[in-house]
Amino acid sequence: MSLAGSDDLVYCDPPYCDSQTILYGAQSFSLQRLLDSIAGCKSRGARVALSIDGTKFSGRKLCDIPVPAGLFVREAFITVGRSMLKRFQMDGRTLEAHEVSDRLLLTY
Repeated sequence: MSLAGSDDLVYCDPPYCDSQTILYGAQSFSLQRLLDSIAGCKSRGARVALSIDGTKFSGRKLCDIPVPAGLFVREAFITVGRSMLKRFQMDGRTLEAHEVSDRLLLTY
C-alpha cells in the first residue's frame, strides 16, 4: 500500500472485526493501522475500496466500525447470504435469521 499513488486502485478485504478474528487467527490484525494506510493512499491520489463488517442478524445489527469522518466518500451494503460463522455453529439448523451484509467503503 505504501507504493500506491495517483490512478492506482487498492482493494482491502481484511479480517472482519466483529467475528472473523476467531476464524482466521487474525488476532494481531490492527484496523487502525489499516485505516492509517488507507488515509496515506488517499493522500497520494490512490483510490481505495474497503470491504468490512456490515450488518448481521438479517440487518438487525449494524456492526460498529470506528471509521474516521471524511476518509470514505461512499458506502454500500451488499447482501452476502447466511452467516458463515453461524453455519459452523448451528450445524444443519435453520439460518433465516442470520443473513449478513458486507459494507463496501470507497474513498472515491
